[in-house]
Amino acid sequence: MINEIEVSGNKDTRSGFGDGILEAARKNPNIVALTADLAGSLKLNGFMAAFPERFIQCGIAESNMMGIAAGLTIGGKIPYTTTFANFSTGRVYDQIRQSIAYSGKNVKICASHAGLTLGEDGATHQILEDIGLMKMLPGMTVIVPADYNQTKAATMAIADHEGPVYLRFGRPVWPIFTKESDFIIGKAQLISPGTDVSIFACGHMVWKAIEAGKMLEEKGISVEIINIHTIKPLDKDAVLASIRKTKCAVTAEEHNIIGGLGDSIAQLACRHFPVPVEFIGTMDTFGESGKPMELLKKYGLDAPDIVNAAEKVLSRK
Repeated sequence: MINEIEVSGNKDTRSGFGDGILEAARKNPNIVALTADLAGSLKLNGFMAAFPERFIQCGIAESNMMGIAAGLTIGGKIPYTTTFANFSTGRVYDQIRQSIAYSGKNVKICASHAGLTLGEDGATHQILEDIGLMKMLPGMTVIVPADYNQTKAATMAIADHEGPVYLRFGRPVWPIFTKESDFIIGKAQLISPGTDVSIFACGHMVWKAIEAGKMLEEKGISVEIINIHTIKPLDKDAVLASIRKTKCAVTAEEHNIIGGLGDSIAQLACRHFPVPVEFIGTMDTFGESGKPMELLKKYGLDAPDIVNAAEKVLSRK
């Protein structure tokens, strides 16, 4: 089954966001875009050309951007804030907590250049804590799509979702292997069914899980791969159904293993169906400057690392 997964091209997920917000804005006149001096990096040129009156350049003033966005919702607007993931969360956490999450404002926090695959900009920009920061906020929906198509679909879907959303995507060109129709907020996507081990992944790591799944199948191991594109609310039924079948799991995320997807899966398993779990992610460390693929290998986030984790967790059953 894994070998039947087709790649339809390669494109960065941030372009999925740019195309998605433009299409969503054509359908909904209340959508507005705000940026903190990063319109080009967030692929907003199409939106700016089509809807200049609905675009707000806030400059390098991310905290102010969040306050403006919160205020715009009072007038019925649907603001999409845009900047790098580090500046979308860590720099403005107080504003998000107080003005957006606590107040239940309908703001869409759209964050590019997340994780190690930001690459050469280094540790100061490669935030690996943002999923945890956002998922701990009451009422916040957290979405980490896997490829261009899914990012585009998610960008459009959050316009119809009432309440604050954190949408996380990235910089590098990446394989396209999903369909836009595959995305439903809060509904995990089954990539490939299997019986021996469950692999739960999000973002860029879904493709790495697919690569690992092919290697494991060559060894005669049946792998179930599930794309957890919505970290919160977690699709508990899909996760529990999978681990009840396989009796073990691996989680894979471009994020610190503390506070991210792995924590959510492990907590759910602990409470309802305890099984052995192994975690792929950064091990309580900052990143560094380097080529994206080299960084994934160095920090243990490559396909062979997922293979090793799967074999280890199988031995613990």
